[in-house]
Amino acid sequence: MTETQLLVAGESKLRKLTDQPQPRVGEPSGGRSIARGFGYLALIVFAIGLLAPFAWMVLSSLKNANDVFSVPVVWWPETFVWQNYLDIWAKADMLTWIRNTLLLAVVVTFLQVLTGSFAAYGFSRMRFPGRDVLFLAYIGTIAVPWQSYMIPQFILLSNLKVSNTLWAIILIQAFGAFGVFLMKQYYETIPEELSEAARLDGLSEYGIWRRIMIPLSVPAIASLTLLTFVNTWNDYLGPLIYLRNPDLWTIQLGLKSFVSNLFDTNYALLFAGLSISVIPIAVIFLLGQKYFVEGIATSGMKG
Repeated sequence: MTETQLLVAGESKLRKLTDQPQPRVGEPSGGRSIARGFGYLALIVFAIGLLAPFAWMVLSSLKNANDVFSVPVVWWPETFVWQNYLDIWAKADMLTWIRNTLLLAVVVTFLQVLTGSFAAYGFSRMRFPGRDVLFLAYIGTIAVPWQSYMIPQFILLSNLKVSNTLWAIILIQAFGAFGVFLMKQYYETIPEELSEAARLDGLSEYGIWRRIMIPLSVPAIASLTLLTFVNTWNDYLGPLIYLRNPDLWTIQLGLKSFVSNLFDTNYALLFAGLSISVIPIAVIFLLGQKYFVEGIATSGMKG
């Protein structure tokens, strides 16, 4: 075969190779596509498992009392009883319960964000002897269950004459080690040069915390706000121990009063009240979802 024929044959083979469709950059292969499909399927199954009890609660709140626990289970109500959402307001002191719960959730959330962000600034930016040991000891309290010091705490608050008041719940939840840990991890992603430049300009440590660190840590603050608000709103054991006056009951304690007897409880009304109690949490989560995800995702990173 001559040199010309070899060149022609090589060009022909090269043209065949270039004519074949090539996978685009970043396009997943067949195996990766199948794995991703199974991953999405697993997430859908888990999502259905998590949302099914909530959907059953909402649908049951629109049933007659005798149809809630029918056998076999009927998911979709035959007739929608919207009257349940009116009766729960007429037969229960929902306004007082929601007011008390909202007051506690807002005050506790504000104090936890304030104290947590302030303490986190000290642990992340200030230099003092024993700082790391003190931080580890403080964070170590997260591993201590509340039940282990619940009785001494109750005795202390009783001696302070704040038992059976909303102040008891505020005092035991106004400080949290988790908030300090979350905010400290986020503060460490902010460049130290910003604080040094502010000190050169004559700004105090309080000014740096208020004017620089707080505005730059909105995602972490949103995450801490959401977690604290939800935890306080859903708290049952704390109000059960400290709030004995019905005028001070939270929505969790108030709805528990419906379940006085398992045989005569109107669970349709109970589920209507529970559905109402979920609305504030759902609204806050939807409003702060973007910042919540960003704050959790970046709290473990260092800049």
